[in-house]
Amino acid sequence: MSHNDTILDRLREKQPSLWINPAAGRAPEAAGPAIDIAAAEARLDRAQPLLAKLFSRSATSRVTHSPLIAADALGAALGTDPQMGRWLVKADHELPIAGSVKARGGFHEVLAYAERLAIEQGLIAPDAPLMALASPEARELFSRHSVVVGSTGNLGLSIGLISAALGFRAIVHMSSDAKEWKKQRLRDHGVVVIEHAGDYANAVAQGRREAEADPGSHFVDDEYSLDLFVGYAAAARELAAQLAEQKIAVNAQHPLFVYIPCGVGGAPGGIAFGLKQLFGDHVHCVFAEPAASPCMMVQMIAGDTPMSVYSLGLDNRTEADGLAVGQASLLVAPLMHTRLAGAYTLTDDQMFALLGSAEQALGLAIEPSAAAGMAGPLMLTQSAAGRAYLAARGLGPLMAGAAHVVWTTGGSLVPAAEYAKFLDRARRTPLDLDFSDA
Repeated sequence: MSHNDTILDRLREKQPSLWINPAAGRAPEAAGPAIDIAAAEARLDRAQPLLAKLFSRSATSRVTHSPLIAADALGAALGTDPQMGRWLVKADHELPIAGSVKARGGFHEVLAYAERLAIEQGLIAPDAPLMALASPEARELFSRHSVVVGSTGNLGLSIGLISAALGFRAIVHMSSDAKEWKKQRLRDHGVVVIEHAGDYANAVAQGRREAEADPGSHFVDDEYSLDLFVGYAAAARELAAQLAEQKIAVNAQHPLFVYIPCGVGGAPGGIAFGLKQLFGDHVHCVFAEPAASPCMMVQMIAGDTPMSVYSLGLDNRTEADGLAVGQASLLVAPLMHTRLAGAYTLTDDQMFALLGSAEQALGLAIEPSAAAGMAGPLMLTQSAAGRAYLAARGLGPLMAGAAHVVWTTGGSLVPAAEYAKFLDRARRTPLDLDFSDA
């Protein structure tokens, strides 16, 4: 039985599993879409004064910036060997306004669309500062257009809030997995929320059909949008600057491991793409997925043939609502062919246990999906597949000088009552993080 067949059998049984990408480290294919990360970085820079004005933030704060937090205490709480390197948290759960990593790609996509409309109407010049997008003339222009998206929750929050703030008619199609508080937050900000009984794919399909029927609508396509993708990829340079500020080297002797929760794949894929451009073979990106929804791992194993979790008999039902996706992005999966080190799955109980550990060790308030990346260092060092990956690349002796960055993708906006339920479940869930047979 092949390694992939063994992994697929484990996925069918919802057993925590680590898949190592056999193509990791090969030279990336030259073919593919044109991906201009520098333009996205520049657009987000030009947008910071506008975002501060729209959301009543300090003019000196960056709305699309999150801290990099020392997290060795979390590694110690999870029982890791201190000689395996330092732990850090890239705290995108603290991103203001939308409270998740989706603010990066989502804000960028809507800003790019608004800029194109304003340029077409002669309101601003190309590459100009974007403060003019808050002018009465721009708002009148935007009021004649709609921005539409399908979402399990966090992308909908991001797209809905920035679109409404700019004056667009914002419409969010939300799947059955979406949390009620996220729907209400959108409605409170004037966003039209359309609920669907089906899953994420159904909500996306409905949103796409609605937008296609209206020439004044722009559909934010979480599965295929390059504007989303490069918005996420811009986070790589932010992380690189923070590592440099903290005097954390990334080179042949000091590898960087980054663990990112994965739903449809746009956010983690964009971040991984950007990091590989900056650090090449010195960075190792690993995606984390729920045992019920390992859509990216399944698609990476399938290769060029589209494959969903339903084909394995999985139900795509998880408390990690932001990761409840049945089919991975067919834009992102090919881009990860040589860039992704691997992916792993874990159970909902394990995510809740990690959520509780993050609160106790670091005082972090995150949602279950954001805790998924915290199992990464354990998965990589405990499992046979992880140890083989490290050995094959000569990384074992270098682990003491490694940096492990866990990307916490959302949760700071979770209402107190809802978060109390998370902590209650976390306290009742044993901390079972033995991945030796993964």
